[in-house]
Amino acid sequence: MKIAVAGGGAFGTALAVALAIDRKSVTLWARDPEAVASMQATGQNPRLEGVTLPHNLIATNDLSDLDGADIILLATPAQTLRGFLQDNAERLANKFLVACCKGIDLTTMTGPVSTIRDCVPTATAAMLTGPSFAADIARGLPTALTLACADDTQGKKLQAALSTLTLRIYRTTDTIGAELGGALKNVMAIACGVCMGAGFGESARAALITRGFAEMQRLAGKLGANPDTLAGLSGFGDLALTCTSDQSRNYRYGLAIGKGEPFDANTTVEGAATARAVRQLAQNLQIDLPICAIVADLTEDKLTAKQALTALLSRPLKEE
Repeated sequence: MKIAVAGGGAFGTALAVALAIDRKSVTLWARDPEAVASMQATGQNPRLEGVTLPHNLIATNDLSDLDGADIILLATPAQTLRGFLQDNAERLANKFLVACCKGIDLTTMTGPVSTIRDCVPTATAAMLTGPSFAADIARGLPTALTLACADDTQGKKLQAALSTLTLRIYRTTDTIGAELGGALKNVMAIACGVCMGAGFGESARAALITRGFAEMQRLAGKLGANPDTLAGLSGFGDLALTCTSDQSRNYRYGLAIGKGEPFDANTTVEGAATARAVRQLAQNLQIDLPICAIVADLTEDKLTAKQALTALLSRPLKEE
Protein backbone atom coordinates (compact mmCIF):
# COMPACT_ATOMS: atom_id res chain seq x y z
CA MET A 1 0.00 0.00 0.00
CA LYS A 2 1.18 3.52 -0.80
CA ILE A 3 1.97 5.72 2.18
CA ALA A 4 1.99 9.49 2.63
CA VAL A 5 2.62 11.69 5.66
CA ALA A 6 0.70 14.94 6.15
CA GLY A 7 2.77 17.25 8.33
CA GLY A 8 6.36 18.29 7.74
CA GLY A 9 7.48 18.79 11.33
CA ALA A 10 10.16 16.73 13.02
CA PHE A 11 7.95 13.75 13.86
CA GLY A 12 6.18 13.57 10.49
CA THR A 13 9.51 13.82 8.69
CA ALA A 14 11.06 11.14 10.90
CA LEU A 15 8.21 8.73 10.15
CA ALA A 16 8.54 9.42 6.42
CA VAL A 17 12.29 8.78 6.59
CA ALA A 18 11.84 5.48 8.46
CA LEU A 19 9.08 4.24 6.17
CA ALA A 20 10.87 5.23 2.97
CA ILE A 21 13.69 2.76 3.62
CA ASP A 22 11.65 -0.31 2.63
CA ARG A 23 9.47 1.29 -0.07
CA LYS A 24 9.68 2.68 -3.58
CA SER A 25 8.58 6.07 -2.33
CA VAL A 26 6.86 7.93 0.51
CA THR A 27 5.22 11.32 0.05
CA LEU A 28 5.74 13.98 2.73
CA TRP A 29 3.30 16.90 2.54
CA ALA A 30 4.12 20.14 4.37
CA ARG A 31 2.05 23.31 4.44
CA ASP A 32 4.96 25.76 4.03
CA PRO A 33 6.18 25.99 0.40
CA GLU A 34 9.48 27.52 1.51
CA ALA A 35 10.16 24.62 3.84
CA VAL A 36 9.39 22.16 1.04
CA ALA A 37 11.66 24.01 -1.38
CA SER A 38 14.43 23.88 1.22
CA MET A 39 13.98 20.13 1.71
CA GLN A 40 14.03 19.56 -2.05
CA ALA A 41 17.17 21.66 -2.49
CA THR A 42 19.20 20.48 0.52
CA GLY A 43 17.87 17.01 1.24
CA GLN A 44 17.35 18.00 4.87
CA ASN A 45 14.62 19.37 7.11
CA PRO A 46 15.85 22.07 9.54
CA ARG A 47 13.39 20.73 12.11
CA LEU A 48 15.24 17.40 12.08
CA GLU A 49 18.89 18.32 12.21
CA GLY A 50 21.57 15.91 11.00
CA VAL A 51 19.19 13.64 9.08
CA THR A 52 19.55 13.26 5.32
CA LEU A 53 16.24 12.66 3.57
CA PRO A 54 16.31 9.53 1.38
CA HIS A 55 16.04 10.05 -2.36
CA ASN A 56 12.68 8.24 -2.49
CA LEU A 57 11.08 10.63 0.01
CA ILE A 58 9.02 13.07 -2.06
CA ALA A 59 8.52 16.42 -0.30
CA THR A 60 5.59 18.48 -1.55
CA ASN A 61 3.19 21.26 -0.54
CA ASP A 62 0.59 20.18 -3.13
CA LEU A 63 -2.31 18.41 -1.41
CA SER A 64 -3.22 16.58 -4.62
CA ASP A 65 -0.04 14.54 -4.15
CA LEU A 66 -1.81 12.78 -1.29
CA ASP A 67 -4.49 11.44 -3.63
CA GLY A 68 -2.58 8.34 -4.66
CA ALA A 69 -1.87 7.21 -1.11
CA ASP A 70 -3.79 4.37 0.55
CA ILE A 71 -2.50 5.26 4.03
CA ILE A 72 -2.03 8.82 5.25
CA LEU A 73 -0.26 9.44 8.53
CA LEU A 74 -1.60 12.66 10.05
CA ALA A 75 1.32 14.37 11.80
CA THR A 76 -0.42 17.72 12.28
CA PRO A 77 -0.85 19.25 15.78
CA ALA A 78 -3.83 17.89 17.69
CA GLN A 79 -5.54 21.28 17.91
CA THR A 80 -5.39 21.80 14.11
CA LEU A 81 -6.30 18.24 13.11
CA ARG A 82 -10.06 18.88 12.92
CA GLY A 83 -9.62 21.88 10.62
CA PHE A 84 -7.30 19.95 8.30
CA LEU A 85 -9.73 17.04 8.08
CA GLN A 86 -12.75 19.26 7.50
CA ASP A 87 -10.98 21.22 4.78
CA ASN A 88 -9.91 18.05 2.97
CA ALA A 89 -12.69 15.58 3.83
CA GLU A 90 -13.50 14.72 0.23
CA ARG A 91 -9.84 14.12 -0.65
CA LEU A 92 -9.33 11.90 2.40
CA ALA A 93 -12.48 9.80 2.03
CA ASN A 94 -12.17 5.99 2.03
CA LYS A 95 -8.49 6.02 3.01
CA PHE A 96 -6.64 4.69 6.03
CA LEU A 97 -6.10 7.78 8.20
CA VAL A 98 -3.65 7.30 11.05
CA ALA A 99 -3.35 10.07 13.62
CA CYS A 100 0.20 10.60 14.89
CA CYS A 101 -0.60 13.55 17.17
CA LYS A 102 -1.36 13.30 20.89
CA GLY A 103 -3.90 15.54 22.52
CA ILE A 104 -7.52 16.28 23.33
CA ASP A 105 -9.42 18.79 21.20
CA LEU A 106 -10.21 21.88 23.27
CA THR A 107 -13.53 22.41 21.51
CA THR A 108 -14.98 18.90 21.40
CA MET A 109 -13.07 17.22 24.25
CA THR A 110 -12.31 14.26 21.97
CA GLY A 111 -9.11 12.55 20.85
CA PRO A 112 -7.63 12.20 17.35
CA VAL A 113 -9.35 8.94 16.36
CA SER A 114 -12.73 10.33 17.34
CA THR A 115 -11.95 13.47 15.36
CA ILE A 116 -11.18 11.44 12.24
CA ARG A 117 -14.44 9.52 12.60
CA ASP A 118 -16.40 12.74 12.98
CA CYS A 119 -14.85 14.52 10.01
CA VAL A 120 -14.23 11.68 7.53
CA PRO A 121 -16.69 8.91 8.42
CA THR A 122 -15.82 6.78 5.37
CA ALA A 123 -12.15 6.55 6.36
CA THR A 124 -10.61 3.81 8.48
CA ALA A 125 -9.52 5.73 11.58
CA ALA A 126 -6.48 4.70 13.59
CA MET A 127 -3.75 6.12 15.80
CA LEU A 128 -0.01 5.51 16.01
CA THR A 129 1.33 6.31 19.45
CA GLY A 130 3.84 5.29 22.08
CA PRO A 131 7.30 6.17 23.45
CA SER A 132 9.17 7.75 20.55
CA PHE A 133 11.34 10.73 19.74
CA ALA A 134 11.65 11.94 16.15
CA ALA A 135 15.46 11.88 16.22
CA ASP A 136 15.52 8.23 17.32
CA ILE A 137 13.07 7.13 14.63
CA ALA A 138 14.89 9.02 11.88
CA ARG A 139 18.26 7.58 12.91
CA GLY A 140 16.90 4.06 12.70
CA LEU A 141 17.10 3.36 16.42
CA PRO A 142 14.77 0.58 17.63
CA THR A 143 11.36 1.94 18.59
CA ALA A 144 8.14 0.16 19.64
CA LEU A 145 4.77 1.81 19.05
CA THR A 146 1.08 1.03 19.45
CA LEU A 147 -1.30 1.02 16.49
CA ALA A 148 -4.87 1.53 17.74
CA CYS A 149 -7.72 0.66 15.36
CA ALA A 150 -11.20 -0.42 16.41
CA ASP A 151 -11.47 -2.76 13.39
CA ASP A 152 -8.86 -5.41 14.12
CA THR A 153 -8.88 -6.77 10.56
CA GLN A 154 -7.97 -3.34 9.23
CA GLY A 155 -5.59 -2.87 12.13
CA LYS A 156 -3.64 -5.95 11.05
CA LYS A 157 -3.27 -4.48 7.56
CA LEU A 158 -1.94 -1.24 8.97
CA GLN A 159 0.35 -3.05 11.38
CA ALA A 160 1.95 -4.96 8.51
CA ALA A 161 2.23 -1.88 6.30
CA LEU A 162 3.82 0.37 8.93
CA SER A 163 6.25 -2.07 10.56
CA THR A 164 9.93 -1.90 9.59
CA LEU A 165 13.12 -3.48 10.86
CA THR A 166 13.44 -0.71 13.46
CA LEU A 167 9.76 0.22 14.01
CA ARG A 168 8.01 -2.55 15.92
CA ILE A 169 4.25 -2.02 15.89
CA TYR A 170 1.94 -3.58 18.46
CA ARG A 171 -1.82 -3.58 17.89
CA THR A 172 -4.89 -2.77 19.98
CA THR A 173 -8.57 -2.14 19.34
CA ASP A 174 -8.81 0.17 22.37
CA THR A 175 -8.67 3.53 20.62
CA ILE A 176 -9.93 5.42 23.69
CA GLY A 177 -7.12 4.09 25.87
CA ALA A 178 -4.50 4.87 23.23
CA GLU A 179 -5.87 8.40 22.75
CA LEU A 180 -5.87 9.14 26.46
CA GLY A 181 -2.46 7.63 27.14
CA GLY A 182 -0.83 9.71 24.43
CA ALA A 183 -2.62 12.90 25.45
CA LEU A 184 -2.31 12.73 29.22
CA LYS A 185 1.36 11.77 29.33
CA ASN A 186 2.10 15.20 27.81
CA VAL A 187 0.35 16.86 30.74
CA MET A 188 2.40 14.80 33.20
CA ALA A 189 5.59 15.63 31.31
CA ILE A 190 4.89 19.34 31.86
CA ALA A 191 4.34 18.66 35.56
CA CYS A 192 7.63 16.77 35.81
CA GLY A 193 9.46 19.52 33.95
CA VAL A 194 8.11 22.09 36.40
CA CYS A 195 9.20 19.86 39.26
CA MET A 196 12.78 19.58 38.03
CA GLY A 197 13.01 23.19 36.84
CA ALA A 198 11.95 24.43 40.27
CA GLY A 199 14.51 22.18 41.97
CA PHE A 200 12.05 19.92 43.79
CA GLY A 201 14.17 16.85 43.04
CA GLU A 202 14.04 13.32 41.65
CA SER A 203 11.94 11.92 44.48
CA ALA A 204 9.22 14.49 43.84
CA ARG A 205 9.32 13.66 40.12
CA ALA A 206 8.91 9.94 40.85
CA ALA A 207 5.88 10.75 42.98
CA LEU A 208 4.42 12.92 40.21
CA ILE A 209 4.87 10.17 37.61
CA THR A 210 3.19 7.64 39.89
CA ARG A 211 0.27 9.83 40.94
CA GLY A 212 -0.03 11.16 37.39
CA PHE A 213 -0.37 7.61 36.11
CA ALA A 214 -3.16 7.07 38.63
CA GLU A 215 -4.98 10.09 37.19
CA MET A 216 -4.54 8.74 33.67
CA GLN A 217 -6.09 5.43 34.73
CA ARG A 218 -8.92 7.21 36.55
CA LEU A 219 -10.00 9.22 33.52
CA ALA A 220 -9.51 6.34 31.10
CA GLY A 221 -11.65 4.04 33.24
CA LYS A 222 -14.40 6.66 33.43
CA LEU A 223 -14.43 6.92 29.62
CA GLY A 224 -14.52 3.16 29.03
CA ALA A 225 -10.91 2.38 28.16
CA ASN A 226 -9.21 -0.92 28.95
CA PRO A 227 -6.87 -0.35 31.93
CA ASP A 228 -4.32 -2.71 30.34
CA THR A 229 -3.91 -0.22 27.50
CA LEU A 230 -2.71 2.45 29.92
CA ALA A 231 -0.14 0.00 31.29
CA GLY A 232 1.30 -0.52 27.80
CA LEU A 233 3.40 1.45 25.35
CA SER A 234 0.77 4.11 24.64
CA GLY A 235 0.36 4.87 28.35
CA PHE A 236 3.07 3.97 30.83
CA GLY A 237 5.75 3.57 28.15
CA ASP A 238 5.22 7.04 26.74
CA LEU A 239 4.84 8.48 30.25
CA ALA A 240 8.22 7.12 31.34
CA LEU A 241 9.95 8.56 28.26
CA THR A 242 8.52 12.06 28.19
CA CYS A 243 8.68 12.68 31.94
CA THR A 244 12.42 11.98 32.10
CA SER A 245 13.99 13.44 28.95
CA ASP A 246 14.56 17.00 27.77
CA GLN A 247 14.04 15.76 24.21
CA SER A 248 10.35 16.12 25.08
CA ARG A 249 8.98 19.57 24.21
CA ASN A 250 6.37 19.23 26.94
CA TYR A 251 9.06 18.46 29.51
CA ARG A 252 11.20 21.38 28.33
CA TYR A 253 8.17 23.66 28.52
CA GLY A 254 7.64 22.56 32.12
CA LEU A 255 11.33 23.14 32.88
CA ALA A 256 10.97 26.72 31.64
CA ILE A 257 7.93 27.29 33.87
CA GLY A 258 9.75 25.83 36.86
CA LYS A 259 12.78 28.05 36.27
CA GLY A 260 10.66 31.11 35.56
CA GLU A 261 12.13 31.39 32.06
CA PRO A 262 10.44 32.18 28.73
CA PHE A 263 9.70 29.40 26.25
CA ASP A 264 9.73 29.55 22.45
CA ALA A 265 6.20 30.59 21.48
CA ASN A 266 6.61 28.98 18.04
CA THR A 267 7.09 25.50 19.54
CA THR A 268 3.95 23.36 19.68
CA VAL A 269 3.32 22.10 23.23
CA GLU A 270 0.40 19.68 22.95
CA GLY A 271 0.16 19.16 26.71
CA ALA A 272 -0.72 22.79 27.46
CA ALA A 273 -4.00 22.73 25.52
CA THR A 274 -4.69 19.15 26.62
CA ALA A 275 -4.36 20.11 30.30
CA ARG A 276 -7.03 22.77 29.87
CA ALA A 277 -9.29 20.35 28.01
CA VAL A 278 -8.84 17.68 30.68
CA ARG A 279 -9.56 20.17 33.47
CA GLN A 280 -12.93 20.89 31.86
CA LEU A 281 -13.54 17.20 31.12
CA ALA A 282 -12.88 16.31 34.77
CA GLN A 283 -15.37 18.96 35.90
CA ASN A 284 -17.97 17.62 33.47
CA LEU A 285 -17.44 14.04 34.67
CA GLN A 286 -17.11 15.04 38.33
CA ILE A 287 -13.80 13.26 38.88
CA ASP A 288 -10.70 14.46 40.73
CA LEU A 289 -7.61 15.04 38.56
CA PRO A 290 -5.53 17.44 40.68
CA ILE A 291 -2.26 17.25 38.73
CA CYS A 292 -4.01 17.90 35.42
CA ALA A 293 -5.90 20.84 36.92
CA ILE A 294 -2.75 22.37 38.39
CA VAL A 295 -0.84 21.99 35.12
CA ALA A 296 -3.70 23.79 33.36
CA ASP A 297 -3.43 26.62 35.88
CA LEU A 298 0.34 26.77 35.45
CA THR A 299 0.02 27.12 31.68
CA GLU A 300 -2.34 30.06 32.22
CA ASP A 301 -0.02 31.74 34.76
CA LYS A 302 -2.60 31.32 37.51
CA LEU A 303 -0.04 29.62 39.78
CA THR A 304 3.68 29.66 40.40
CA ALA A 305 5.61 26.41 40.75
CA LYS A 306 5.85 26.86 44.53
CA GLN A 307 2.12 27.55 44.80
CA ALA A 308 1.44 24.42 42.74
CA LEU A 309 3.59 22.33 45.09
CA THR A 310 1.82 23.77 48.13
CA ALA A 311 -1.58 23.01 46.59
CA LEU A 312 -0.62 19.36 46.01
CA LEU A 313 1.02 18.85 49.42
CA SER A 314 -1.91 20.39 51.29
CA ARG A 315 -4.46 17.97 49.85
CA PRO A 316 -6.16 15.70 52.46
CA LEU A 317 -4.22 12.59 53.45
CA LYS A 318 -5.73 9.37 52.14
CA GLU A 319 -5.09 5.70 51.39
CA GLU A 320 -3.14 5.02 48.19
